[in-house]
This record gives sequence, structure tokens and C-alpha cells, in this order.
Amino acid sequence: MIAALCFMVSVNHAEAFQLYTTGTANSIYLESDQDYSKPDIRQEIDHEEMYYGVPAQFVEELKERTFTYFWEVVDSTTWQTDDRYPSKNFTSIAATGFALPAYIIGIQNDYITREEGSERVLNVLQWMWDSPQGEAPEGVAGYRGFYYHFLNYETGTRFQQVELSTIDTALLMAGVLTAQSYFDGSNQTEEIIRDLADELYKRVEWNWAMDGNPTMSMGWYPETGFIESQWEGYDESMILMILALGSPEYAIPDNSWDVWTSTNNWANFYGYEHVNFGPLFGHQYSHMFIDFKGIQDDYIKERGIDYFENSRRATLSNRAYCIDNPRNFKGYGENIWGLTASDGPANETKTIGNQTIEFRTYYARGAAAGYIVDDGTIVPTAAGGSIPFAPEETLSALYTMKEKFGDQLYTEYGFLDSFNLTYKEGGWFNPDYIGIDQGPILIQLENLETGLIWDILKKNEYIRDGLKKAGFTGGWLKKSDK
Repeated sequence: MIAALCFMVSVNHAEAFQLYTTGTANSIYLESDQDYSKPDIRQEIDHEEMYYGVPAQFVEELKERTFTYFWEVVDSTTWQTDDRYPSKNFTSIAATGFALPAYIIGIQNDYITREEGSERVLNVLQWMWDSPQGEAPEGVAGYRGFYYHFLNYETGTRFQQVELSTIDTALLMAGVLTAQSYFDGSNQTEEIIRDLADELYKRVEWNWAMDGNPTMSMGWYPETGFIESQWEGYDESMILMILALGSPEYAIPDNSWDVWTSTNNWANFYGYEHVNFGPLFGHQYSHMFIDFKGIQDDYIKERGIDYFENSRRATLSNRAYCIDNPRNFKGYGENIWGLTASDGPANETKTIGNQTIEFRTYYARGAAAGYIVDDGTIVPTAAGGSIPFAPEETLSALYTMKEKFGDQLYTEYGFLDSFNLTYKEGGWFNPDYIGIDQGPILIQLENLETGLIWDILKKNEYIRDGLKKAGFTGGWLKKSDK
């Protein structure tokens, strides 16, 4: 058991993190003509310098503004990250999972000091470890190492009757392990961060969430038990499976990955053959933490690509669908595109022109083989979370959106969540930022520039063990064993 520690302890800022960058720019890419080299723009930016076809100053400004969201939008009692802002409803454990690498990005870019970043991370992890746990329906934050999807401000207890979420806990733990591998200093703060991260990850009972089935449940309610829906086929749960396989105490069965991939939907969509999943976040979340370039499991190896290439194809097919714009929504084009889960203008059906459109509020929008959910709502994080996969197409889209819509869409913390030009005259623009949509923009932008988060987790033994149990071989994973 880890003893409670005073939140604020001193850090020796001179103990700088040594960035590992070997093996990232020269990985093997299969069946792709994409140039994956990544020029580093960490030096002082010339106002006229271009980066993948857009002003480098815009790229760096976007990164800093999005980082500032995570630094400033936080519940200072529990240190968990708000689900959204400026609306205030509850905190989100997945957004907290994205905030932890965001703090590291802040350190590496000199937005904050290492001391400031380590203090914040310690606050987050210490509260998580000390938070009330148990099977009661009220007054607790989690159970069996899992956490509830949303938590109340100040108390950090379960918000209303939300589920104990397997995927959101996995995204939280991905951030926790990022902190564990990054804070490698010998001072007391960083030692405690590593210990807390280790214990938080190891107490998650992943095997319990299988509920005796070949695939894992999406969650659990104290009132009714496990959710019947299971994680099957390619989606955002890739990171969940890898973390669950890598657990030293509560690992899921070794064949779980093969069972999961057996229901994948490999199909051609707008000229791109790949494992299909509709909303783009399913092709992004796991890739924020793990670099899938050059490593393969049996399933993807048989198809001659890797999962990084798969996400590239998913991104470009999503863009191609929007350019084709089969429902003639207003504004769609080569630089105004991107469908993924997001807010929308309303739950309302309207007749506009010669078609009836069912508009929605928050919904899993997307475009893939067998899955089209599109009401004219464009989401900047759809492009932003795919920045490393298709840098020119994604950055051009983001820059165009910013230039075209100005502060209707792009303000103090970067991009507001979504917009819809069809819904009404002048368009609808979301007034909120959403934490889980901010995270992919920041993390993937940094991964393109430096590979920072990828390289940190290449060192993590639990990530490596999970990948190996899933059958991944080659590339950086092979090099890490030497």
C-alpha cells in the first residue's frame, strides 16, 4: 500500500528527460507512398516558415493553445479533467488520461517547468489512488481498479448512474503508464509518481470484466451488473486489449486478441482497403499512445500493411467521402472534412431543400463500409487526431477551418468541438470544447513532430508485454528486446 504523500513536493528541475527518437523516422512502411519523415520544428519559428504546407506558426500556436486547455480546465479538488468547457457538468476519466501526456508535452515544449508538471501529475495520481472504491452505487469513484466514466466535481464520486467503463479506464491507464515511463528522475516526487502509476495499473481487474465470455464487456453497473455489449472487432478498444493482456496479475486469456480480431471488417471504402470502423476516433485513440508503424500481428500481416497504414487509409477514405459529399451538405470539401463522435446542433428532423435530415446532438458520426452517420456536422479532431497518418491533408484542413471561420471555431484553447453549416443560415458552431477531442489534436501533433509519447511508451514493460501477447512482432518491438 502506498502511503499518502503531501501533494506539493520539490522537484529537481535539472534532471531533464532524455528524449528517445531512434527508429521513428526510418521505420518500414508497407503498401504506402506516403512520406513519413517528420521534420522537427521545435526550434524558434520563423513567421514565414511552412510545415507540411501550412504556416509553422499556426501549428505551434495550435499545440500551445490546446495544451493550455488541459493545464487550466481541471477540477482543483480531484485534479481530474473536465469533460467539456465552458459548460460544466462533470469530469471525464478518459480526458484525464489524455491530460497526463499533455502535461508531459507541456514540459518538453517549455510551456511549464518539469517541477510544475510533476507536481500536477502527482496530484492526479495521488487523488486517484486515495479515491473511494467499492461496489456501492453511490459515494465511490471506482471498483476493482476500474473507474466510473464521469465523476462529480469536488467529491470525485460516480456521476448519477454512469457505468464503470472499461474503455475509459483503459485510456486513463494509458496516460498513467505514460507518466510512469516519463518521470524517471531520482527525486521523491518522480519516484512516487512511478510507484503510484504502477499500483494503479496493477489493481485493475481486467479479467473480471470478461465476465466469463470470450470478449470483454463494455462496462458494469452496480444496479444491474455487466453491460451485454462486448468489445468485438477493430475500434478504440485496441489499447484496452493490450493493457489487459499486459497485466501482471489480472491478465485476460492469451487468445483474447485473436478472438477480438476475428470479427474485424476488412473492406474497401472509397478506394481504400482497410479494417473499417466508422468514427475516426476508433482509428486514433490507441495510436496516440502506441506507435504501430512497422509492427504487426498475424491479422494485419496477412493483409500486407500495419495498423498505422490502416489508420492512414481510414483517414483518407473519411476525407474522400466528405469530398464526394453524397448528401450535398453545405461546406464539405477537400479542406473541410472530418466525421467522428461529437456534439451536434440538435435532436431534430428538418426538411432542407429536397431532403429530410435527422440532426443529432452528441453522436458517433462516421463514414465507413456498412456505417454512414452524417448530418452535416464537421469535427476538427477528426482531422487533428489523424495528423501523423496524413500530415498534409489534416493540417491543411485544420488551417483552412481556422482561417475560414475564425473565432466562431478557433479561440483561446484552439478548436471548439464541431460545427454544422447546413443546420441553419450562418451555420451552427459548438460553444464547447470537449476534453477527449482536444487530446488527440495535441498528442498526435506532438507525435508527428517528435514521436514523444510513442517513444516514451516504447520503454514501458507492460505495453511491450501486452503487444507481444497479442502477437505483435518486428519493427521497434524487436529492437527493444536487444
